Amino acid sequence: MNKTWNNKAWFMVLPVLVLVAFSAVIPLMTVVNYSVQDTFGNNQFFWAGTDWFTQMLNSDRFWNALMRNLSFSAIILAIEVPLGILIALNMPKRGLGVPVCLVLMALPLLIPWNVVGTIWQVFGRVDIGLLGYTLNSIGVDYNYTQDPVDAWVTVIVMDVWHWTSLVVLLCYAGLVSIPDAYYQAAKIDGASRWSVFRYIQLPKMKRVLLIAVLLRFMDSFMIYTEPFVVTGGGPGNSTTFLSIDLVKMAVGQFDLGPAAAMSIIYFLIILLLSWVFYTVMTQSDEQQQN
Repeated sequence: MNKTWNNKAWFMVLPVLVLVAFSAVIPLMTVVNYSVQDTFGNNQFFWAGTDWFTQMLNSDRFWNALMRNLSFSAIILAIEVPLGILIALNMPKRGLGVPVCLVLMALPLLIPWNVVGTIWQVFGRVDIGLLGYTLNSIGVDYNYTQDPVDAWVTVIVMDVWHWTSLVVLLCYAGLVSIPDAYYQAAKIDGASRWSVFRYIQLPKMKRVLLIAVLLRFMDSFMIYTEPFVVTGGGPGNSTTFLSIDLVKMAVGQFDLGPAAAMSIIYFLIILLLSWVFYTVMTQSDEQQQN
């Protein structure tokens, strides 16, 4: 029998394609256009080729901001992923404690990013903030507005508080999907807690862990609002990540050409590193299954 194809369904997708074109493709093409041109005002543009890209790749300012981004993302992943797994393993699987824990875990994720930054900006102040005032009262010299180490610690703790819940919820979803028969068999075999985690729970969480790692890497690598509200990129340039430096260059200095080139390089770095994360983790999963 010949199957009849109905292509009218494509008309249902057309509004989405138009929306994506206006919200993503057209702005991207505009950025590409600015990255290869120069302007002296009066809406007059001159061809610059790859000059802006060369300038960015040879700029210490760009590489320093990139190193801060990579360091921040590495620290965030090293803290939030193990911590999220640990919390998920200790959450109740049934009973009244389940909805209570899920609501508590979801609360930080519901707070807007600028509000999170404002909360920690006030929380860490040494004059009126509970954290800053308490630390200085017990003899700890803490001031995130003057000490780069304190600024980094504040931004990292803030991000851990805000986003660890995402890892927890994803890992918890993987754990509750494990049938009870697995645990019963492990109990009969006398498996230890570590063996249950290594051979039952961790393999079942690998898919959601892949999603968690990718989401947290992309979010942490593109972080802007929270550190900008808390530290403004300071003290000095200690917390000036690529996103903050990009906004300063585009909006503050109005260097549209270099800013456009930096944004494209920034975008390609995120794509490359996300692809590396995905490839390494999926290949590792396939090798263990074989």
